[in-house]
Parts: sequence; C-alpha cells; structure tokens
Amino acid sequence: MAKGLEKLLEKNKAAITKKWFHLAAQTYAIDTAEFLKSKSDPFANPVGSTMLTGLDGILDQLIHAMDHRTLNLHLDSIIRIRAIQDFTPSQATAFIFALKKMLREYLAKELRDSRLATEFIEFESKIDQICLMAFDIYMQCREKVFQISANETRNRTFRAFERAGLIVESLD
Repeated sequence: MAKGLEKLLEKNKAAITKKWFHLAAQTYAIDTAEFLKSKSDPFANPVGSTMLTGLDGILDQLIHAMDHRTLNLHLDSIIRIRAIQDFTPSQATAFIFALKKMLREYLAKELRDSRLATEFIEFESKIDQICLMAFDIYMQCREKVFQISANETRNRTFRAFERAGLIVESLD
C-alpha cells in the first residue's frame, strides 16, 4: 500500500478500530452487543476483549505488512468464537466487509483525492483476501465442531448399547 493511505489509516487507527468493533458487536443480539461494548475487562468480557484485540491486530496487518501467520492468529481468535455461535458463514465473516463500508464513510473527504482513492481500491482488495481467509477458518472450525459432535454421539450410542448388553466383545 502506498504511503498516503497508510499514514492516514495509522493516524486514525484507534478510532477506526473502535468504530469497527462497534459494528462487529452489532452483529449480536441487542443485549449481547451492549454487554460486549460496555465491558473492557478481559475476564468479565472475554469475547469482547478477544474481538477488540483481534480487530486491532487485523487492522494493523492491513495497514502494514500482511504477514499471513500473524493475520491468521488474529482472525482465528474471532472466527473460532463465531463458529460455535449461531452464525451462518456469511454472518460470521460479514464484520470484515463492514470495514470497507465504514472506511468509505469515515474517509469520504480524504478519498476525493484520486491518489488516495486508488490506494483505497488496493486496500479493499486486501480486505477481500482477509474475508476469504476468515471463511476458510470458519469452515475448519465448523468441521471440527461437527466431528466432535459425531464422535460424542457415536460414543454415547456405543455406551448405551454396551449397557443394554447389545454389544459383545470379540475374542479375536
């Protein structure tokens, strides 16, 4: 990313992260969203704290180098939580696309400069890449949840059959 947009985003990073966090929190039920936004203590609000830290890290990666390993860690911390909640894949990852719209509105005046607008198009492409990474993480987490659930059901059924005397051990 060219320097003009990078400097602008870095200068406004704290405000952008906070606004993005509020948008991400709004994807939850009203009561949950209010709780996530009101408690900053990581022990009283681990989901909110994890989300805020993850969003800050993702934004930092977008602004700077985009180290995929670091980016994956920040995405994973948020998506892993959303994967076990009642979110569809699109709902679980929509908070990433919300950043694009929010930044367009937040930087509307600055984006009138054609150089910054061109840089922003490149920046939006990076956001798209991150959303695809988040979708992959979501699907891996969901697969793991389903695998754990299937194993638990199989084990429970096996134990029930065993207690009922319907399973005989083989002497092989």
